Amino acid sequence: MADETENKLKDDKITEDSDTTASNATSVEEMIEDENVVQEEIDPKQTELNEALARVSSLEDQLLRSQAEIQNMQQRHAREIQNVHKYDGQKLASAVLPAVDNLERALLVESEDAVAQQIKTGVEMTLKTLVQALTDNGISATGEVGETFDPTKHQAIQSVDSDDVDSDQIASVLQKGYILQDRVLRPAMVAVAK
Repeated sequence: MADETENKLKDDKITEDSDTTASNATSVEEMIEDENVVQEEIDPKQTELNEALARVSSLEDQLLRSQAEIQNMQQRHAREIQNVHKYDGQKLASAVLPAVDNLERALLVESEDAVAQQIKTGVEMTLKTLVQALTDNGISATGEVGETFDPTKHQAIQSVDSDDVDSDQIASVLQKGYILQDRVLRPAMVAVAK
């Protein structure tokens, strides 16, 4: 009988273990289902959150790009205004330079006549006034004899043999050049020593 009781206890234990296992299995299944339900509830919210974060990131990028573009436009505008102020006399200077050239040519004429001397004095004064006005507005002449030839400021018309100046220096000036600030208005036409 002890064996029977022992077997019955074992059977009860096995049955109890099976019920516990079945109960645990049901419990695990319920937990998995509950987790899936929670996961399903979380997934749409997580998806919405991810989409919102992506939109925010995209808008931040657009904002930064727009700010950079605005800053670049402001800098470009400031440079343009600076150049306008710096080179504002360019058109007037270009129009006045032929008059300066003609006055300088008029001074090359030699005459002993008193009337011609008075005219020459008037031309000298007019030329001096024009040159001073150009200088006051940042316009300077370039192309002096003995100056080193610079292709950005001078236009070589011919090469000549010269004992007065070294090679690659200006031997004679056919027409003066003019520079406004750092911009060449007109290159000097020169003869360069060989």
